[in-house]
Amino acid sequence: MKDSRIASGGLVLLGCGKMGSAMLAGWLARGLPATSVWVKDPYPSEWLQAQGVHLNQPLPEAPAVVLVAVKPQMMAEALPTLQMMGKGETVFVSVAAGTTISYFEEVLGAGTPVVRAMPNTPAAISQGITAIVANDAAGAAGLDEAEALLSAVGAVVRLSHEAQIDAVTGVSGSGPAYVFHMIETMAAAGEAQGLPAELSMQLAKATVAGAGALAIAAEESPTQLRVNVTSPNGTTQAALEVLMDETDGFPALLRRAVKAATDRSKELASG
Repeated sequence: MKDSRIASGGLVLLGCGKMGSAMLAGWLARGLPATSVWVKDPYPSEWLQAQGVHLNQPLPEAPAVVLVAVKPQMMAEALPTLQMMGKGETVFVSVAAGTTISYFEEVLGAGTPVVRAMPNTPAAISQGITAIVANDAAGAAGLDEAEALLSAVGAVVRLSHEAQIDAVTGVSGSGPAYVFHMIETMAAAGEAQGLPAELSMQLAKATVAGAGALAIAAEESPTQLRVNVTSPNGTTQAALEVLMDETDGFPALLRRAVKAATDRSKELASG
């Protein structure tokens, strides 16, 4: 990133909470000069104040990229302050949930390059996954720049159309909470079978983390990995007969959960 258009043209980060701070740390680690970054944040952390970026100073007129990381409820107040910026040269990248590309175009102008992104909370430790989609004004070049930025906190995938972002929200955007709840319930179930609470929680966390790492690292599919660990008539099969029940098990429950999150994402986007 040291010799990129972003480094030479400048990057504006609007909002620098946990997600913004994680991204900024990733960019600086990849060689983006701190002097190429302008941050607007009303409550800067001590860490942010020590990074050497332009903090709450006048913004450049036409930065290469503006990354909007404010909370959705702050968008109506924050976005109009950027109306005169860029004149079609600046790419606006939004990680704000529920804010559509059309909203950006309405506020900033129809020809504004906009990339909408849906990251998830493991981005805070550079283990996230982010889906991105762009309008025609941003095009392939805008997507490339957005991917270069967002890959600092994990994997990046590209969507074919914006409507898919609601389903992405239901799977990966909200998905970490499903996994955290699984850890909670696994630990509680172990405790119910006689394990000390602290030990049961340690076992649940390590099991979920290890299985996830194996699923990413292994050449086999998750289906094959499940088969590999399931001995006929063994303990795992006994558990899976409960979990894989089409009426009360994971398949039906997760379909309903992902649909509920997807539907709510649509509702939020429609105002």
